[in-house]
Amino acid sequence: MTSIRHFPATHPLPDWRNFGVMLRVLLGINVLAALAALVQAPDLAGWAGHYIELAAVVQPLLLIGLGLLSLLRDLLWRLPLRLGQACVLALAGGIAAALFLYATSLGLADGGSAWRAVLLAVSATALLLVYFDLRSRAFSPVLSEARLAALNARIRPHFLFNSLNAVLSLIRARPQQAEEALESLSDLFRAAMRDPGELVSLADEIALGKQYLELENLRLGERLAVDWKIGPISLDLPIPPLMLQPLLENAVYHGIEPSPEGGTVRISIEQRGQELLISVANPTVGQVHHAAGNQIAVANIRERLALYYDLEARLEIETGDNFYEVRIVLPCQRRKSTPAR
Repeated sequence: MTSIRHFPATHPLPDWRNFGVMLRVLLGINVLAALAALVQAPDLAGWAGHYIELAAVVQPLLLIGLGLLSLLRDLLWRLPLRLGQACVLALAGGIAAALFLYATSLGLADGGSAWRAVLLAVSATALLLVYFDLRSRAFSPVLSEARLAALNARIRPHFLFNSLNAVLSLIRARPQQAEEALESLSDLFRAAMRDPGELVSLADEIALGKQYLELENLRLGERLAVDWKIGPISLDLPIPPLMLQPLLENAVYHGIEPSPEGGTVRISIEQRGQELLISVANPTVGQVHHAAGNQIAVANIRERLALYYDLEARLEIETGDNFYEVRIVLPCQRRKSTPAR
């Protein structure tokens, strides 16, 4: 079973194909180049020119290095941690030396030593590796799982309270359906109590969502209509638990229930390239109340996405005069193995 332990933020050797890692490397190296230009410039007026000159040297090294590290990612993960880090440092130094010698052969380098270029490249790379190592400690599996447990603990009371209310509304008027609803409720409780650090299959998450909507349909009757659109996609894809159900709950309680006429909750799940798109849309009644009611669940899901996927997942909200839509975009493939230590 895939869990939070297998995700890039929890490993000291970075996932070089992760967008968040790439962005941090690019920003980090460019900040170092800007500081170096500030030190070398005779005054602030000449800082920009020095930075442009340094960037012209640094950017090719940076892009080539990231490209090679992305290609070698799986091999580096299989190495012991310190050996993998040493290989990254050696690669950075080797690329710096090769680029320096190439520039010298073309007459583009103004003297200097190749060892100086190698030392600068290795030093900058070492600083980044230290940063990623410290970051992996901050996002250690134990701390990440504790944070996920705390976030799920915020979701569960709303989920269980609203589900119980749905059953209580049936006890006197429709006792037979109330009994059926209690059976469904036990399954929902079991799903809600899963380990928050473990991923679930997309099929399980869809089944949980359908079961929850069936429970709400007993309470709301014809006022609640549901439109599922599931594209051609593998239902075995692993996703974080309780991604879909909180959005369905908000759609019912803030979009359907306040309206005397009810409405339709529209759920769309499809794959585009290497991304999984999940969207939940519903009509709105009272825009301010709806936005306030969704704030907790949306913030909770966004924070859990960051713990699992860093910057590779996102949550988007689109609102209109008569609709409210939440879209979750997840990467379809994650790494399966943990680097050796």
